[in-house]
Amino acid sequence: MNAHDSLSLVIPVYNEEENLADLLAQVQMAVRDLGRPFEILFIDDGSTDQSLALIRGMAQAHPEVRYLAFAANAGQSAAFAKGFEAARGQWIVTMDADLQNDPADIPAMLAKQAEGFDMVIGWRAKRKDSFMKRYGSKIANAVRSRLTRDGVRDTGCSLKVMRADMARRLPWFKGMHRFLPALMRMQGASIAEIKVNHRPRTRGVSKYGTWDRLKAGVYDLFGVRWLIARAIRPEIKEQK
Repeated sequence: MNAHDSLSLVIPVYNEEENLADLLAQVQMAVRDLGRPFEILFIDDGSTDQSLALIRGMAQAHPEVRYLAFAANAGQSAAFAKGFEAARGQWIVTMDADLQNDPADIPAMLAKQAEGFDMVIGWRAKRKDSFMKRYGSKIANAVRSRLTRDGVRDTGCSLKVMRADMARRLPWFKGMHRFLPALMRMQGASIAEIKVNHRPRTRGVSKYGTWDRLKAGVYDLFGVRWLIARAIRPEIKEQK
């Protein structure tokens, strides 16, 4: 098996004990017949329920399962950052643990990646969220797209595929997971976006308030806009 094809599924977890068993089964079903080596890396973000105990049990029962556990809740950006550092695959697949992302979309995203893209992003064309959550995201996406010019309709979808070597070079800060496409483009990444299924949350509760997330996102956006404007991207003419 070509190591270049290996996958690391990086999944942050915060108090998702009701979803983990189904999530693992669905992820295994989605990737096990692809003919690519894979690992499933859970990042427990300081859960206060039984999530970590369940993850430990899954890691004991399934050799492809690994995990990291934070001492306290540090947020999704921190979970992705440490997950990317620990990932052993050449390609990283990210997704949420709440079962709203559909693992069945992963094969199509990988097929798109195989066309020559460095990053493939899921686009939730038919979101199964509340009106207020969809409205807040619509505003945030419009503002973000205008200022960063990342060319992406739905950067808030956690279902993404990206080159691991590029992901590890990203500048990490709180809230940066909302700007992964723009930051990948800073490295010259080629990006594609495809429609994916989005499912309603049926168990557990959302961990983020709509307006809190919108306010934080707008605050971070100006920092990212500055970073993009000041990025150093010299073109190499000659090298020996």
